[in-house]
Amino acid sequence: MQAAEGSAMAKLIEITSLDLPELEVFTRLTEAQLRNRLEPEKGIFIAESPKVIARALEAGYQPLSLLMERKHLEGQGREIMERCGDIPVYTGDNDLLAALTGYQVNRGILCAMRRPVLPTVEELCAGARRVAVLEGIVDSTNVGAIFRSAAALHMDAVLVTPTCCDPLYRRAVRVSMGTVFQIPWTRIGDSPADWPEKGLSRLNALGFKTAAMALSDNSVSIDDPALMAEDKLAIVLGTEGDGLSHTTIAHCDYTVRIPMSHGVDSLNVAAASAVAFWQLRTRK
Repeated sequence: MQAAEGSAMAKLIEITSLDLPELEVFTRLTEAQLRNRLEPEKGIFIAESPKVIARALEAGYQPLSLLMERKHLEGQGREIMERCGDIPVYTGDNDLLAALTGYQVNRGILCAMRRPVLPTVEELCAGARRVAVLEGIVDSTNVGAIFRSAAALHMDAVLVTPTCCDPLYRRAVRVSMGTVFQIPWTRIGDSPADWPEKGLSRLNALGFKTAAMALSDNSVSIDDPALMAEDKLAIVLGTEGDGLSHTTIAHCDYTVRIPMSHGVDSLNVAAASAVAFWQLRTRK
């Protein structure tokens, strides 16, 4: 590995070896290892593509290093480098980077970034009227899609339970198109024991009515006037396949269904979230 000439702000480093400890954040560490590296508050995540990286920078996330295909140094990566300041920028040809990471680098640029310190539930919900709660949703594609819908369709914040997929998981960030950096979010509880009873009680104490999205005969339609008129509402979405736990449904203030036709019994959780967020948004 050798230094290359470039911007005074960026430290351009030409990759000549695939076996370098400086590159392990891009090559060897699992998502869990990145999240917990050193101490949890010093964890790292990987953002991919110029658009996603730009949204993270706009939201104040701290960049640590860049891995960039050489052809982008004078292209779409130039603005990213200028915004990142004095951090290492590792560069090489596409074939070398593909061998390094084990896959084609998405749009030629990866950025290792510092994880933020998450707010408390109380801090996050101060002033919020509509929040989404994700219970144990494990598919990163669904989590990313739900975050995108939440940001676009008028949710004020997102809460994820302890067993939910990490919203900063690489694929979740990519599918969200970086909206995970735009909408406030935090975890509701530190361990599975904190959900659902404690978590739902916590939301009730903050003035929220809770709405469990579930297939049940004992439910109200999503366009029920009383539901839509609630001043503060937490929309609770369950894991793929099984949906919300029976305990969660029993402790929510409402059980809510989306009316279906043509014999279809349910929607994918990401699709259902978009319907719910739009229908149950606050009306001015």
